[in-house]
Amino acid sequence: MTTRLDPAAMKQLFLEARTQNKWQAKDVSDTLLHELIDVMKMAPTSANCSPARIMFVKTPAAKERLKACLAPGNVDKTMSAPVCAIIGHDMRFYDHLPKLFPHTDAKAWFVGKDEHIGMTAFRNGTLQGAYLILAARALGLDTGAMSGFDNAKVDAAFFADSTIKSNFLCNIGYGDPAGVMARSPRFTFDEMAQIV
Repeated sequence: MTTRLDPAAMKQLFLEARTQNKWQAKDVSDTLLHELIDVMKMAPTSANCSPARIMFVKTPAAKERLKACLAPGNVDKTMSAPVCAIIGHDMRFYDHLPKLFPHTDAKAWFVGKDEHIGMTAFRNGTLQGAYLILAARALGLDTGAMSGFDNAKVDAAFFADSTIKSNFLCNIGYGDPAGVMARSPRFTFDEMAQIV
């Protein structure tokens, strides 16, 4: 794959895509959410470890459970979003390595190594959350990723009796341009990068 994306695709994924704060009253189908996962899961993680676990909060009952976990400034935009994805990571991801990375005994790299497990789960789960945002944009959806919630409450409400820990939230749907803030500045190349 050596073909550069056309300018329209670059605009949709990066240059003109915006974080959304208001949403159109337009459903995101379960079929589209399945497609979203099928796209994002193909992007790379270390040793294909794939620790991300996504909980799509869509029903009114599930949204009420989530509402109690949100910072006040995130309540309205999350409750009005068609879907809120809780991006988490499975702390026992390595149990699946015999299936996901059968080339060697990769599970042995992690067993009993809590710091390595935590770092790998968080890093790769975060990476997969970013892939989810880009995949959503590629499928014509808008997103609004955020912190501003109580991780412990989310874990108790949605991941109780599991080995999954929440990382961040991402509202998904069709944005209302009226809620988009003016674009904030970005660093220049020299302020954030070096070539050595």
